[in-house]
Amino acid sequence: MGKWTKLAALIAMLALSAALFAGCGGSTKTGGEAKKGGKVTLTLWHYYELPPQQKALNEVAQKFNSSQDKITIKMEFLPRNELTKQLSIGMVANKLPDLVFLDNPDTPSFAAMGLLADITDKVNSPDVKKDAYYPGPLKSNTVNGKYYGIPLGSNCVALFYNIDMLKAAGITPPSTWDELRADAKKLTKDGTYGFAMSGIKNEEGTFQMLPWILSPGASFDRLDSAEGIKGFQFVTDLINDGSLSKECINWTQTDVEKQFATGKTAMMENGPWQLPVIKADAPNLKYGVVLLPKDKQYASVLGGENLSIIKGHHEAEAWEFVKFLMKPENLNPILDSIGYIPSRKDWAEGSAKLNSDPIMKVFVEEMKYAMPRGPEPKWPEVSEAIYTAMQECFTNQMKPEQAAKAAEAKVSNVLK
Repeated sequence: MGKWTKLAALIAMLALSAALFAGCGGSTKTGGEAKKGGKVTLTLWHYYELPPQQKALNEVAQKFNSSQDKITIKMEFLPRNELTKQLSIGMVANKLPDLVFLDNPDTPSFAAMGLLADITDKVNSPDVKKDAYYPGPLKSNTVNGKYYGIPLGSNCVALFYNIDMLKAAGITPPSTWDELRADAKKLTKDGTYGFAMSGIKNEEGTFQMLPWILSPGASFDRLDSAEGIKGFQFVTDLINDGSLSKECINWTQTDVEKQFATGKTAMMENGPWQLPVIKADAPNLKYGVVLLPKDKQYASVLGGENLSIIKGHHEAEAWEFVKFLMKPENLNPILDSIGYIPSRKDWAEGSAKLNSDPIMKVFVEEMKYAMPRGPEPKWPEVSEAIYTAMQECFTNQMKPEQAAKAAEAKVSNVLK
């Protein structure tokens, strides 16, 4: 049973339980509470667990609370899996926050369930300046052309390379698929692979595979197109060449970083969240970052969170906090604590901090090409089709064309 199906079953079961509970005189609680004098207290759920992240969130809450006397915002931490579980349960038990940070592929799922407020008119207003956002982050908040959130901050993946290894091989960082394949072959020797990526059988594997599907011009719902097949074929060829370890089917993105930091791979696909990890693991490693090599077009995959308002929960007051947060002086400390790039292109490209760092400058450039996973309410099932096909290719259980066609059949059935 897929994640979406299980979630639907859980909601149905909980709805019955909630109805029985209500019939016995039980009471429920909403997120926002109106206090004496008309002041409203709002709750925002998040899953940022590190002390610097929580400090930044609490400080912006205090700043907002001090800026006016109508609304109080409270930050509430829940572990990531618990947060999504409680949102599903809260829908039927009416125990919900007023605002929530969601991983960007989860926004369409909860919007389709009727949990999130439609804020299309607000996003389209001149105050938001939606055209200033990178297309990927903004698109990740949509279902059927309507907006159910606004981007908080973003990241993406690019190509890391070992400067000394490439220099010794007499090559420069690749910019095309043909160059990547040739360079990876040349760099594979003496226990070192030319390239590494995660091909694990879960969402993380899909996350790393998507750029190779998007670059030829395919999409998640056109996996069996010539372009989609080409993407699966290219990465499979890297494995068959011996340039990408067969063990990639077991690697997380953290495992890929370990391969790179220990000199077991010359190049890797990974994101900016690995920068402090590389610094700790290999402080003397000389490395650079370039855009992921392209086939037809540059492509990357979008990571990051969105901020959504819970439907029917003091939506007007919640939007006041959203407007306050979406000012660079209020948002940037939070993004810095998480290690995110602003989802607004003008803020990212105008950041002296980001653009003075040669590594982060590349990720800012890569954000132009970072596309969301979907957006699709049934993304978990789509993702399962993609990572299953990926593993079938990488382990030679199926030829890429067969695996891509089987995956598309599953996706088409999901999207009916």
